[in-house]
This record gives sequence, structure tokens and C-alpha cells, in this order.
Amino acid sequence: MKAVVVHGPRDLRIDERPRPEPGPGEVLVAMEWGGICGSDVAYWKHGASGTATLRHPLVLGHEVAGRIAAVGTGVDGLTDGQPVTVHPAEPVGDDPLPERIAGRTNLYPRVRYFGSAAFDPHTDGGFSEYRTVRAELIRPLPAGVSTEHGALAEPLAVALHAVHRAGDVRGKAVLVNGAGPIGALVVAAAKHRGAATVIASDISAAPLAVARAMGADRTVDLAAGEELPADIELSFDASGAPAALGPVLAATARGGTLVQVGNLPGTAVPAVLGSLVTREISWIGSYRFVDEIDEALRALRDGLDVSPVISHRFGIERADEALTVAAGSGSGKVMLRLGGC
Repeated sequence: MKAVVVHGPRDLRIDERPRPEPGPGEVLVAMEWGGICGSDVAYWKHGASGTATLRHPLVLGHEVAGRIAAVGTGVDGLTDGQPVTVHPAEPVGDDPLPERIAGRTNLYPRVRYFGSAAFDPHTDGGFSEYRTVRAELIRPLPAGVSTEHGALAEPLAVALHAVHRAGDVRGKAVLVNGAGPIGALVVAAAKHRGAATVIASDISAAPLAVARAMGADRTVDLAAGEELPADIELSFDASGAPAALGPVLAATARGGTLVQVGNLPGTAVPAVLGSLVTREISWIGSYRFVDEIDEALRALRDGLDVSPVISHRFGIERADEALTVAAGSGSGKVMLRLGGC
């Protein structure tokens, strides 16, 4: 079978690997679609993502969907041909979390994640024609949800988790700074959860058009000199740009909340944070998701349309080109066609 494997910085190969067989408690998924994430780009560009560094070749990809091709022993309720996506996180160990974060499985000290080099040996992802998956990580797709859209349940879950971290957004005005794929999905998630008005801001016109298609009531083109709104009760930063923090904090109302969903650098950087104190703003981190992938699938079932987020589609043999496009400015979600669909 073909697999998209990063061997080092700028060293991506389509390797031939043996087709795996499912063991007890596993299923074999014939992958059909995968969405390229920023971490995939980071491994390809730098040989690292955050603090996780490549030590061995790694199959990329954690936003994936396909159809069950075989079922291992001891697996009930899953059948051959069933369309599915994957919850890509598996906590390591069985030590209970402290009571204050009970149930927040995304905060386990050690979590294996599809397509991650955080552990040695690494955890291969799903950018391959086939992959075995533990049955408890499988999420069947609702009727009417394609495998292409099912592959976007994972980033939609990230967005829904960020909105969940903000509390009840019903009837509120919301600012989303950074209208890339995650920002656009935060727009959709906020509207799905009942936000009254969502304003999206970015430094590029193309992602702002996507944000409007995903439900933004107003957009702000920062490159064109437009200014952020004032006194917004609830803000999300999906840009991950330290330079944006000062303006977004200044746009957030006194006593308001800023949810940080865009990954910030792991190294020291300058940032203007004075408003965090003087405006008594609650600055909340948001990391991956817990079980919001189930809500994401329900939202897709109920008609939430993620197709505007998709900007490009490539076959698996053009994965290097797909990553180049995903790494450029202005692209939306770049999808890989991993198998027959």
C-alpha cells in the first residue's frame, strides 16, 4: 500500500508498505480522504512540530476518513464497508486525572496522537491507503455525510472545543481573529452554538471570503486598514500570531474573554499583553478536543456545510505538492485523496 511518509525536513516520500491486518479489538480502515493540518506542514518543513522532533520516518495525517475494510476479533457494531472517521487521540496509561480536570482527556500528561513524533517510536498517522485502528477510536459517519467531509470532523471538533471553552455563546457578539481553516470552523461552530453575531478578521481577503461562507456576519480586512471592533465580549484568536494578541485583547471588552485556539510559538516572543490586566480579561487556552468529534458529526449530519473551507484536492501521489500549497498563504483546507472513493 502507499503511505505519505516524512523522512526529514523537505524529505517527503510516497513509500510502499505492507497492507496491515487488524488484530483483536482493531479494524482495518481503507482510507479515502485526509485533510492537511499545520502540524503535517511543520513536520515536512522543519522535521518537528512544536517540541516533537522526528527521529524516524513518520506517516503523516490525523484528519482522515474512509471505510472499514476488515474487522478484527472481539469487535462488535462495526461492519465491512461502513464509512467512518477516527478520533486520533489515545491517552497513555490509566492513572486518573486530578479531580479539577476529570474527564478532560485532552490534558492527559501523555497522549498518542495520529501522525505525531511526540513518542519514540512515533505514532503513524492515517495518510495511507490502509491503517489499522483500535475500535474505540472509530466514529461511524452519519447517513448523508461523505468521507471527505468526515475527514473534517477532527478540525471541526477542535473549533467546537474552543467554543465550549468559552461557555455559553448564545446571543453574544463574537470576534474570530485569523480566518484560516480553524478560524473559519470556529466561525461556524460559534454560529452553530447560537452566537448572535460573528465578526471575522484576517490580513488576507481569501480566508475572509471563506469565513463569510461559513457564517460570519461581518469581516475585517486588517491589510486594507480596517480596524477591529471594540468592546467585544468574547474573542477567539485563531491566528497564533503573537503580534495579534495586543490588538485582539484591546478589542475585547472589559471583563470579557479571549480564547486562544491558534497555537502560539514554543519560544520567547514579544507580545503586547497590558490589556489582559487593565481590562481584566480572562485568557483561556484551548487544546485539541475531548469528545467534541461526536458533536461535530452530529452538526455535519444536521447540515453544517464545511465545503467552503476546502480549497484544494490532490491525489496521494501529489502529496508533496499538496503540502507546498498548504504551507503557502491564502490556501484553505487542502485535502488528499488517499484511496478509491
